[in-house]
Amino acid sequence: MIPVLFSKQDFLNTKWFIAEKLIQLLVGIFIIPKIFNSLGVLNIGKLKFAETFIAFFAPVLFLGLSAICIREIIFNPKKTKEILVTAFYLRLFSWILFFLGLLIYNYFYNSNKLFWLYFLIGFSYFIRITDVFEYYFYAIKKTNYIFISKISSLFCIVLLQYYGVEHQLGILYFASLLIVDFLLQGIIYGFIFITKTAIKLKNKYFSISMVKYLLKNSYPLILSNLLVSLYISIDDFILKYYFGDAAIGLFATIDFLVIALTWSIGFSIINALYPSLAESYKTDINIYQKKISALYKYMLLLGVLIGLFYTFFGTSILSTFFNESYVSIATPLKIFSWSPIFIFLGMVFEKHLINSNQLKKNVYRFIVGCFMNLILGLLLIPTYKIMGAAISMLFSHFITNLGFIIFDGKNRNHLKFIFLK
Repeated sequence: MIPVLFSKQDFLNTKWFIAEKLIQLLVGIFIIPKIFNSLGVLNIGKLKFAETFIAFFAPVLFLGLSAICIREIIFNPKKTKEILVTAFYLRLFSWILFFLGLLIYNYFYNSNKLFWLYFLIGFSYFIRITDVFEYYFYAIKKTNYIFISKISSLFCIVLLQYYGVEHQLGILYFASLLIVDFLLQGIIYGFIFITKTAIKLKNKYFSISMVKYLLKNSYPLILSNLLVSLYISIDDFILKYYFGDAAIGLFATIDFLVIALTWSIGFSIINALYPSLAESYKTDINIYQKKISALYKYMLLLGVLIGLFYTFFGTSILSTFFNESYVSIATPLKIFSWSPIFIFLGMVFEKHLINSNQLKKNVYRFIVGCFMNLILGLLLIPTYKIMGAAISMLFSHFITNLGFIIFDGKNRNHLKFIFLK
């Protein structure tokens, strides 16, 4: 069904993304457990908490511009230069404000070692401003350029990570690799953009009217993404309060296996096919509904496969690739591994909300998700520790992503797209 609906170019884009994520998966299995074992659960917990703390403010840094810019480039290709230049300066200004606040906070509240950890991670977000080039490559379906950039950077970073493991280097070294990673990607993006496109970006394309337009359209995404950051950070904050950095380090291992390795494949497929969805929404609503129904079913199948994989092989993976301090999280891993089913459905639904200008509903559903995760986390984590965090996240993902559709009268027909049509 899917090949009939989506074009050859759509599937070529998807193949590039799947290839990228599979390579990242293979490399991640090889190197990341070595980093986890080398640093130990306590240092991994510190690194994870610093990343979580800064990522909480990431929606303010990204301003929800990614999906909006891609949509607008597709809908209004003549304004591409204006969109990209304006988005670049918006991202730069938001980072300056964020970084000043981060420096002030860490100067007064963190030790010297943690100050530099937060500094390095925060500075890496400045380098990530160059991902505005991704908006354009997504929109014109040239995802092979994104593949080239990310994979070239990945191989360089893996060599540096291996060097760090072999020489037992600390968390500041591995944090600094975030800067190197995004810097390499930015350089490659810039080179490809200059040599492979006829677009010349200049300051004159910056537009105040475009600033207002982009922010007006993206502010619901900013709010919903802030809520997502809070939503996925709640368990880390509760775990740290009751059990310290080591518990966060163990939970970070589950997050790495389920989210960083396998969930990202579905994320890439949805993003790769989004331009096709946006085009169909604008031109033929019947084809659009068939495409989104097919994508729902494809993501549902992928989520089930991920859950089954970790249910049957999770214990073996932990005992094979990690040291004995990580084996205790086998059951929480199996529980949390079913979360991608609901996350994928929610991601496809979010693309529909973007296309149909219903982004305020994205805010509402993540308010519900935050509330559920907070209540369940406070009830379960103090008693059941990491097991409680896994149960809390799984149930809140169900409520946020599938439960909201059930109770949303205007979009309840998406249940038909998921399970029947």
